[in-house]
Amino acid sequence: MSLPLMILAAVLLDQLLGEPRRFHPLVGFGSLARRVEKLFYGAADAAPAVRYLRGIVSVCVLLIPFVLLAAMLQQSTIFGMLFSVAVLYFAIAPRSLREHAEQVVAAFSAGGLPDARRQVGLMVSRDTSQLDESGISRAAVESVLENGNDAIFAALFWFVLAGAPGVLLYRLSNTLDAMWGYRNARYNCFGWAAARLDDVLNFIPARLTALSYALLGHTRSALSCWRQQAAAWESPNAGPVMAAGAGALRVRLGGAAIYHGESEQRPLLGCGMAAGAADIARAVRLVRHTLYAWLIVIALGALLVAGWQHA
Repeated sequence: MSLPLMILAAVLLDQLLGEPRRFHPLVGFGSLARRVEKLFYGAADAAPAVRYLRGIVSVCVLLIPFVLLAAMLQQSTIFGMLFSVAVLYFAIAPRSLREHAEQVVAAFSAGGLPDARRQVGLMVSRDTSQLDESGISRAAVESVLENGNDAIFAALFWFVLAGAPGVLLYRLSNTLDAMWGYRNARYNCFGWAAARLDDVLNFIPARLTALSYALLGHTRSALSCWRQQAAAWESPNAGPVMAAGAGALRVRLGGAAIYHGESEQRPLLGCGMAAGAADIARAVRLVRHTLYAWLIVIALGALLVAGWQHA
Protein backbone atom coordinates (compact mmCIF):
# COMPACT_ATOMS: atom_id res chain seq x y z
CA MET A 1 0.00 0.00 0.00
CA SER A 2 3.02 2.31 0.06
CA LEU A 3 2.41 3.42 -3.55
CA PRO A 4 -1.11 4.89 -3.07
CA LEU A 5 -0.02 6.41 0.26
CA MET A 6 2.93 8.14 -1.43
CA ILE A 7 0.65 9.43 -4.18
CA LEU A 8 -1.90 10.64 -1.63
CA ALA A 9 0.87 12.38 0.34
CA ALA A 10 2.09 14.18 -2.80
CA VAL A 11 -1.45 15.27 -3.73
CA LEU A 12 -2.08 16.52 -0.19
CA LEU A 13 1.21 18.43 -0.22
CA ASP A 14 0.12 20.08 -3.45
CA GLN A 15 -3.24 21.00 -1.95
CA LEU A 16 -1.62 22.44 1.18
CA LEU A 17 1.40 24.16 -0.33
CA GLY A 18 0.68 24.59 -4.03
CA GLU A 19 3.57 25.07 -6.41
CA PRO A 20 6.69 26.61 -4.86
CA ARG A 21 6.70 30.34 -5.50
CA ARG A 22 10.47 30.44 -5.61
CA PHE A 23 13.17 27.94 -6.55
CA HIS A 24 10.89 25.47 -8.33
CA PRO A 25 13.07 22.57 -9.58
CA LEU A 26 11.45 22.68 -13.03
CA VAL A 27 12.36 26.36 -13.35
CA GLY A 28 15.94 25.48 -12.48
CA PHE A 29 15.87 22.66 -15.02
CA GLY A 30 14.60 25.10 -17.64
CA SER A 31 17.56 27.38 -16.96
CA LEU A 32 19.90 24.41 -17.30
CA ALA A 33 18.22 23.43 -20.57
CA ARG A 34 18.80 26.92 -21.98
CA ARG A 35 22.51 26.62 -21.16
CA VAL A 36 22.70 23.21 -22.81
CA GLU A 37 20.93 24.63 -25.86
CA LYS A 38 23.51 27.42 -26.16
CA LEU A 39 26.30 24.88 -25.83
CA PHE A 40 24.99 22.28 -28.29
CA TYR A 41 22.85 24.19 -30.78
CA GLY A 42 25.80 24.99 -33.04
CA ALA A 43 26.21 27.26 -36.03
CA ALA A 44 23.16 28.81 -37.69
CA ASP A 45 24.00 27.16 -41.01
CA ALA A 46 24.41 23.63 -39.63
CA ALA A 47 22.95 20.83 -41.76
CA PRO A 48 19.58 19.38 -40.64
CA ALA A 49 21.15 16.00 -39.84
CA VAL A 50 23.69 17.69 -37.58
CA ARG A 51 20.94 19.66 -35.89
CA TYR A 52 18.91 16.49 -35.27
CA LEU A 53 21.97 14.81 -33.74
CA ARG A 54 22.74 17.81 -31.54
CA GLY A 55 19.14 17.79 -30.31
CA ILE A 56 19.32 14.09 -29.46
CA VAL A 57 22.59 14.58 -27.57
CA SER A 58 21.12 17.54 -25.68
CA VAL A 59 18.12 15.50 -24.54
CA CYS A 60 20.35 12.66 -23.38
CA VAL A 61 22.73 15.00 -21.54
CA LEU A 62 19.83 16.61 -19.71
CA LEU A 63 17.72 13.55 -18.87
CA ILE A 64 19.96 10.54 -18.29
CA PRO A 65 21.91 11.85 -15.25
CA PHE A 66 18.76 12.94 -13.42
CA VAL A 67 16.92 9.68 -14.11
CA LEU A 68 19.89 7.57 -12.98
CA LEU A 69 20.27 9.67 -9.83
CA ALA A 70 16.56 9.28 -9.05
CA ALA A 71 16.81 5.50 -9.54
CA MET A 72 19.71 5.37 -7.10
CA LEU A 73 18.11 7.59 -4.44
CA GLN A 74 14.85 5.66 -4.63
CA GLN A 75 16.58 2.49 -3.38
CA SER A 76 16.78 3.68 0.23
CA THR A 77 13.81 2.42 2.26
CA ILE A 78 12.81 5.53 4.23
CA PHE A 79 14.64 8.27 2.36
CA GLY A 80 13.58 6.69 -0.93
CA MET A 81 9.90 7.03 -0.03
CA LEU A 82 10.34 10.65 1.07
CA PHE A 83 12.32 11.41 -2.06
CA SER A 84 9.67 9.81 -4.27
CA VAL A 85 6.89 11.81 -2.61
CA ALA A 86 8.88 15.01 -3.11
CA VAL A 87 9.52 14.26 -6.78
CA LEU A 88 5.84 13.56 -7.43
CA TYR A 89 4.82 16.69 -5.52
CA PHE A 90 7.04 18.84 -7.73
CA ALA A 91 5.81 17.03 -10.87
CA ILE A 92 2.06 17.57 -10.39
CA ALA A 93 0.15 20.83 -10.21
CA PRO A 94 -3.60 20.32 -9.64
CA ARG A 95 -3.87 23.25 -7.23
CA SER A 96 -2.01 25.64 -9.52
CA LEU A 97 -4.16 24.58 -12.48
CA ARG A 98 -7.33 25.15 -10.47
CA GLU A 99 -6.16 28.53 -9.12
CA HIS A 100 -5.20 29.85 -12.56
CA ALA A 101 -8.61 28.89 -13.91
CA GLU A 102 -10.41 30.40 -10.91
CA GLN A 103 -8.57 33.69 -11.44
CA VAL A 104 -9.95 33.86 -14.98
CA VAL A 105 -13.46 33.21 -13.63
CA ALA A 106 -12.97 35.85 -10.93
CA ALA A 107 -11.91 38.39 -13.55
CA PHE A 108 -15.09 37.69 -15.51
CA SER A 109 -17.17 38.09 -12.34
CA ALA A 110 -15.57 41.47 -11.70
CA GLY A 111 -16.45 42.51 -15.24
CA GLY A 112 -12.83 43.01 -16.24
CA LEU A 113 -12.21 41.67 -19.74
CA PRO A 114 -8.62 43.05 -19.84
CA ASP A 115 -7.82 41.31 -16.55
CA ALA A 116 -9.39 38.09 -17.81
CA ARG A 117 -7.16 38.28 -20.89
CA ARG A 118 -4.13 38.78 -18.67
CA GLN A 119 -5.06 35.87 -16.40
CA VAL A 120 -5.69 33.43 -19.24
CA GLY A 121 -2.42 34.59 -20.80
CA LEU A 122 -0.68 32.99 -17.81
CA MET A 123 -2.19 29.64 -18.81
CA VAL A 124 -1.64 29.53 -22.58
CA SER A 125 1.06 30.39 -25.13
CA ARG A 126 -1.29 32.05 -27.65
CA ASP A 127 -1.79 35.81 -27.97
CA THR A 128 -4.68 36.75 -25.68
CA SER A 129 -4.65 40.54 -26.11
CA GLN A 130 -7.65 40.64 -28.48
CA LEU A 131 -9.73 37.75 -27.18
CA ASP A 132 -13.41 38.28 -26.39
CA GLU A 133 -15.23 36.42 -23.61
CA SER A 134 -15.75 33.34 -25.77
CA GLY A 135 -12.11 33.26 -26.85
CA ILE A 136 -10.90 33.62 -23.26
CA SER A 137 -13.24 30.88 -22.07
CA ARG A 138 -12.20 28.56 -24.89
CA ALA A 139 -8.50 29.09 -24.13
CA ALA A 140 -9.00 28.48 -20.40
CA VAL A 141 -11.05 25.29 -20.89
CA GLU A 142 -8.53 23.93 -23.41
CA SER A 143 -5.67 24.63 -20.99
CA VAL A 144 -7.44 22.97 -18.06
CA LEU A 145 -8.25 19.84 -20.07
CA GLU A 146 -4.83 19.48 -21.68
CA ASN A 147 -2.86 20.29 -18.54
CA GLY A 148 -5.03 17.90 -16.59
CA ASN A 149 -3.14 15.25 -18.54
CA ASP A 150 0.27 16.92 -18.75
CA ALA A 151 0.49 18.21 -15.17
CA ILE A 152 -1.46 15.53 -13.30
CA PHE A 153 -2.49 12.26 -14.87
CA ALA A 154 0.53 11.46 -17.06
CA ALA A 155 2.76 12.13 -14.06
CA LEU A 156 0.67 9.78 -11.91
CA PHE A 157 0.78 7.12 -14.63
CA TRP A 158 4.56 7.16 -14.81
CA PHE A 159 4.91 7.24 -11.04
CA VAL A 160 2.76 4.10 -10.77
CA LEU A 161 4.68 2.43 -13.59
CA ALA A 162 8.28 3.40 -12.75
CA GLY A 163 8.37 5.39 -9.51
CA ALA A 164 10.45 8.53 -9.11
CA PRO A 165 12.70 7.84 -12.16
CA GLY A 166 9.63 7.39 -14.36
CA VAL A 167 7.84 10.55 -13.28
CA LEU A 168 11.09 12.51 -13.46
CA LEU A 169 11.78 11.29 -17.00
CA TYR A 170 8.25 12.22 -18.02
CA ARG A 171 8.14 15.67 -16.40
CA LEU A 172 11.58 16.74 -17.62
CA SER A 173 10.89 15.56 -21.17
CA ASN A 174 7.56 17.41 -21.05
CA THR A 175 9.43 20.55 -20.01
CA LEU A 176 11.88 20.16 -22.89
CA ASP A 177 9.00 19.68 -25.30
CA ALA A 178 7.45 22.93 -24.03
CA MET A 179 10.76 24.71 -24.67
CA TRP A 180 11.97 23.07 -27.88
CA GLY A 181 8.99 21.28 -29.42
CA TYR A 182 8.10 23.97 -31.96
CA ARG A 183 7.86 23.42 -35.69
CA ASN A 184 9.74 26.56 -36.66
CA ALA A 185 13.09 27.36 -38.23
CA ARG A 186 15.01 27.18 -34.96
CA TYR A 187 13.54 24.07 -33.36
CA ASN A 188 12.11 21.92 -36.14
CA CYS A 189 15.28 19.78 -36.20
CA PHE A 190 16.91 20.54 -32.84
CA GLY A 191 13.67 20.01 -30.89
CA TRP A 192 12.62 16.86 -32.77
CA ALA A 193 13.98 14.44 -30.15
CA ALA A 194 12.34 16.28 -27.23
CA ALA A 195 8.98 16.45 -29.03
CA ARG A 196 9.00 12.79 -30.10
CA LEU A 197 10.05 11.56 -26.65
CA ASP A 198 7.20 13.53 -25.08
CA ASP A 199 4.80 12.06 -27.65
CA VAL A 200 5.89 8.52 -26.76
CA LEU A 201 5.74 9.07 -22.99
CA ASN A 202 2.32 10.72 -23.26
CA PHE A 203 0.72 8.22 -25.66
CA ILE A 204 -0.88 5.88 -23.13
CA PRO A 205 -1.53 8.44 -20.35
CA ALA A 206 -3.30 10.80 -22.77
CA ARG A 207 -5.70 8.08 -23.83
CA LEU A 208 -6.35 7.04 -20.24
CA THR A 209 -7.07 10.68 -19.44
CA ALA A 210 -9.40 10.95 -22.42
CA LEU A 211 -11.22 7.78 -21.33
CA SER A 212 -11.49 9.12 -17.78
CA TYR A 213 -12.99 12.39 -19.00
CA ALA A 214 -15.46 10.42 -21.08
CA LEU A 215 -16.55 8.16 -18.24
CA LEU A 216 -17.00 11.07 -15.82
CA GLY A 217 -18.80 13.38 -18.25
CA HIS A 218 -21.25 12.93 -21.11
CA THR A 219 -19.81 9.58 -22.14
CA ARG A 220 -21.47 9.07 -25.53
CA SER A 221 -20.64 12.59 -26.72
CA ALA A 222 -17.08 12.31 -25.44
CA LEU A 223 -16.40 9.00 -27.18
CA SER A 224 -17.98 10.23 -30.41
CA CYS A 225 -15.91 13.44 -30.43
CA TRP A 226 -12.74 11.50 -29.60
CA ARG A 227 -13.32 9.06 -32.44
CA GLN A 228 -14.28 11.65 -35.05
CA GLN A 229 -12.19 14.71 -34.17
CA ALA A 230 -8.98 13.77 -32.34
CA ALA A 231 -7.02 12.72 -35.43
CA ALA A 232 -7.44 16.16 -36.99
CA TRP A 233 -5.58 17.85 -34.14
CA GLU A 234 -1.88 18.47 -34.72
CA SER A 235 -0.75 16.86 -31.48
CA PRO A 236 -1.38 13.09 -31.39
CA ASN A 237 -1.94 13.22 -27.63
CA ALA A 238 -3.62 16.58 -27.03
CA GLY A 239 -6.20 15.68 -29.69
CA PRO A 240 -7.79 12.76 -27.80
CA VAL A 241 -7.59 14.57 -24.45
CA MET A 242 -9.26 17.77 -25.64
CA ALA A 243 -11.75 16.12 -28.00
CA ALA A 244 -12.93 13.74 -25.28
CA GLY A 245 -12.91 16.52 -22.69
CA ALA A 246 -14.90 18.86 -24.91
CA GLY A 247 -17.39 16.10 -25.66
CA ALA A 248 -17.64 15.23 -21.97
CA LEU A 249 -18.53 18.87 -21.24
CA ARG A 250 -20.58 19.25 -24.45
CA VAL A 251 -18.83 22.47 -25.43
CA ARG A 252 -17.08 23.65 -28.59
CA LEU A 253 -13.32 24.23 -28.52
CA GLY A 254 -10.64 24.84 -31.16
CA GLY A 255 -10.98 27.38 -33.92
CA ALA A 256 -8.80 30.40 -34.65
CA ALA A 257 -5.91 31.33 -32.35
CA ILE A 258 -2.87 33.58 -32.72
CA TYR A 259 0.56 32.10 -31.98
CA HIS A 260 3.75 34.17 -32.30
CA GLY A 261 1.94 36.79 -34.35
CA GLU A 262 0.41 34.35 -36.84
CA SER A 263 -3.23 33.25 -36.91
CA GLU A 264 -3.87 29.51 -36.94
CA GLN A 265 -7.20 27.93 -37.81
CA ARG A 266 -7.32 24.85 -35.61
CA PRO A 267 -9.88 22.04 -36.04
CA LEU A 268 -13.09 22.33 -34.06
CA LEU A 269 -13.50 19.98 -31.12
CA GLY A 270 -16.48 18.97 -29.04
CA CYS A 271 -20.17 19.57 -29.57
CA GLY A 272 -22.93 21.87 -28.45
CA MET A 273 -22.45 25.56 -27.68
CA ALA A 274 -19.16 27.47 -27.74
CA ALA A 275 -17.37 27.42 -24.38
CA GLY A 276 -18.42 30.20 -22.02
CA ALA A 277 -17.19 31.53 -18.70
CA ALA A 278 -19.29 29.01 -16.73
CA ASP A 279 -17.61 26.13 -18.56
CA ILE A 280 -14.22 26.97 -17.04
CA ALA A 281 -15.45 25.87 -13.61
CA ARG A 282 -17.04 22.79 -15.20
CA ALA A 283 -13.69 21.84 -16.74
CA VAL A 284 -11.95 22.29 -13.39
CA ARG A 285 -14.60 20.09 -11.75
CA LEU A 286 -14.12 17.38 -14.40
CA VAL A 287 -10.36 17.33 -13.78
CA ARG A 288 -10.91 17.23 -10.01
CA HIS A 289 -13.34 14.32 -10.25
CA THR A 290 -10.91 12.53 -12.56
CA LEU A 291 -8.16 12.93 -9.98
CA TYR A 292 -10.40 11.45 -7.28
CA ALA A 293 -11.23 8.53 -9.57
CA TRP A 294 -7.57 7.86 -10.32
CA LEU A 295 -6.70 7.88 -6.61
CA ILE A 296 -9.47 5.36 -5.90
CA VAL A 297 -8.46 3.10 -8.81
CA ILE A 298 -4.78 3.18 -7.76
CA ALA A 299 -5.70 2.31 -4.17
CA LEU A 300 -7.97 -0.56 -5.27
CA GLY A 301 -5.27 -1.81 -7.62
CA ALA A 302 -2.73 -1.82 -4.80
CA LEU A 303 -5.17 -3.76 -2.59
CA LEU A 304 -5.69 -6.37 -5.31
CA VAL A 305 -1.95 -6.77 -5.85
CA ALA A 306 -1.39 -7.10 -2.10
CA GLY A 307 -4.14 -9.72 -1.93
CA TRP A 308 -2.60 -11.78 -4.74
CA GLN A 309 0.82 -11.62 -3.10
CA HIS A 310 -0.56 -12.97 0.19
CA ALA A 311 -2.77 -15.60 -1.42
